[in-house]
Amino acid sequence: MIERQIDIPTPDGATTTFIVHPERGGPHPVILFYMDAPAIREELRDMARRFASVGYYVMLPNLYYRSGVMELGPLSPDPEDPSRKRMFDRMYSLNIPMVMSDTDALLAFADEDPAAASGRVGTVGYCMSGQYAINAAARRPERVAAAASIYGTFLVTDKPDSPHVMAEKTQAELYFACAEIDQWAPMEMVEALDAALKSGDANAEVEVYPGVHHGFAFPQ
Repeated sequence: MIERQIDIPTPDGATTTFIVHPERGGPHPVILFYMDAPAIREELRDMARRFASVGYYVMLPNLYYRSGVMELGPLSPDPEDPSRKRMFDRMYSLNIPMVMSDTDALLAFADEDPAAASGRVGTVGYCMSGQYAINAAARRPERVAAAASIYGTFLVTDKPDSPHVMAEKTQAELYFACAEIDQWAPMEMVEALDAALKSGDANAEVEVYPGVHHGFAFPQ
């Protein structure tokens, strides 16, 4: 496997991005892997390596670069702990247009890298970034072939770029994995998402994983 950490220029600075792909057999199809709220850490790099091990060129960008933050470090389980407040401050500092601007920069970089295949890509987002994966599919329909939101948050909002709305704007294959027990995406939201997608023309599947909590896909 080939691993690199590169600062990729964006309109707002540069996002430090972990890139991993097989050494041979390229060029490899691209996956944009959007981080969750606790930020870049070895756990996410390991997950990127797992995607890459089956033949993908995986890009894991630091979305908190505008705040000058790379890794948040250990988080206390206490919701009132200052480390949690810092995490949420960083999370709420982002919005969909910012991350879509970053997405354009990441794809432009991949287009110039001989190790990355040109053409259609996949996007995957966890927690806060599920909405980003779906929006990327809607805003770049000519590039994104598939998008996955894994226990994504903000799935149904009153904003025009809510995932349940943007899902109608792409023919990409969309997948929403949802936890049965999730304070950040309660079943009422999941059911509203599912109903909206079924009433429209989205190429989407909503799957509820019974008996699990938010974060169930992370090994740690």
